[in-house]
Amino acid sequence: MPSPQPIYGAQGEQQLMMELWDPQLANDPLQFVQFAYPWGRANTPLEHQSGPRGWQKETLEEITRHIKANELRAAQQAIYEMWRSADASGRGIGKSALVSWLTHWFQTTRLGGTTVVTANTEQQLKSRTWAELGKWVSLAINAHWWEMMALSMRPAQWFGEAVKRDLKIDLGYYYAQAQLWSEENPDAFAGIHNHHGFMLIFDEASGIPTPIWTVSEGFFTEPIPDRYWFVFSNPRRNSGSFFECFHRDRNFWKTRNIDSRTVEGTDRATFDKIVAQYGEDSDVTRVEVKGQFPNKSANQFIPTDQVTGAQERKPIPDPGAPLLMGCDVARNGNARSVIAFRKGRDAVSIPWQSYKGIDTVQFATHIADAATKFKVDAIFVDGNGVGGGVVDILKSWGHRVVEVQAGATPNDPNRFLNKRVEMWALMAEWLLIGSIPDDSLLRTDLISPEYSYHPVSNKLILEGKEHMEDRGLASPDYGEALALTFARPVARTDTRTSRSQARNRVAADVDYNIFG
Repeated sequence: MPSPQPIYGAQGEQQLMMELWDPQLANDPLQFVQFAYPWGRANTPLEHQSGPRGWQKETLEEITRHIKANELRAAQQAIYEMWRSADASGRGIGKSALVSWLTHWFQTTRLGGTTVVTANTEQQLKSRTWAELGKWVSLAINAHWWEMMALSMRPAQWFGEAVKRDLKIDLGYYYAQAQLWSEENPDAFAGIHNHHGFMLIFDEASGIPTPIWTVSEGFFTEPIPDRYWFVFSNPRRNSGSFFECFHRDRNFWKTRNIDSRTVEGTDRATFDKIVAQYGEDSDVTRVEVKGQFPNKSANQFIPTDQVTGAQERKPIPDPGAPLLMGCDVARNGNARSVIAFRKGRDAVSIPWQSYKGIDTVQFATHIADAATKFKVDAIFVDGNGVGGGVVDILKSWGHRVVEVQAGATPNDPNRFLNKRVEMWALMAEWLLIGSIPDDSLLRTDLISPEYSYHPVSNKLILEGKEHMEDRGLASPDYGEALALTFARPVARTDTRTSRSQARNRVAADVDYNIFG
């Protein structure tokens, strides 16, 4: 097949290049997508479409903000930040279209750059992902710049020669490629480095095994501004590297769960039928509609619907309830130090605080400031490990602190192995009536731990953080902070006021009898 030729003439091609390479367009993927394809144009497949869907626009706009942030880092001679994003979604939202636009944008505007696209299976990669790219490139205003082949997209001969001659760019790694992988030989997937820019895209990433994720880290070792790693999938497995993007490794990825029912242009009736047939919180609905991971844990300590109910429930004010503060102290660089607030059934009205990478003095300062600002009635601090230092600092500053040891003897030693599982059990019971923030990290923390029973005493055991990490789960810092507020009963403030008033009345009576 002969190579496509320039179709606008020398002057027209130069004008097109100037438009597509103008930083205002090249560094704004949404503007690029709106410009490059014939949206709304009669007699084209896009005749009745005006542009990307809402969730696709959000992604493209966020990339623009990322590019601008890296430009600022360059001006400040700081290290460029790499892009990592993971999207879990229901079916039919337009993932393959976005993959195509990202590939086309990167190859058009990052001259000399490389894009590698892979998927969970060879059939998915060839017949769906790469076929979709071919469709969009054929519609593009610069379609004649490219040669589409079975597993690659390269500059057309005339365009490649112009880039090499006029811009002095080596064409050796200037391509987009659909790359197959082998779990038995993961190293065959690695090896590409390109200082002009590199983008890696995983389609249906839930089915891509961990060894491929591991070797892929090697693509991004050069500190260049254009480093992008996008992963998309229906969340079909509650294990594996895609699952870990939302759990153990959630601090390293921009994560998002997309419900197909919220995406314009999808068939709502189809999704409503799935929900009606299988149930709102069935695994089928969670994966195919809600974009949530399946819940197959037989020993899940707190049921998912219990957490959902608490997140949807409006808080009930209780002015006489004590204001409690639970403070979970981070023990490693990936964990967060979290401050949770609870007043009776309400754990929502006062915003929680979380910090990463701070020392014990800094965290103690945040606790002290919050305690003073909100006039809390009790401060519960996790005293295990480095948490003991936080407790000591707060006490030296004159704060009354309740130090909580997770392994301490519980109030009900006949049922619970230690204090930690007792606190979580009380919290689980409270979730039936309480209100908590509608936060995905808190939700994950609460539904992730599993339970078991001691083989001899039959006491209830809560899964330890180390074991959770072995399962690819993050330390449940937000859940631990809330659980700490159940460490010890605290008297109601209205009860204390009533008792104080009674004592005052008794004292007044005594004074009257003596001196009257």
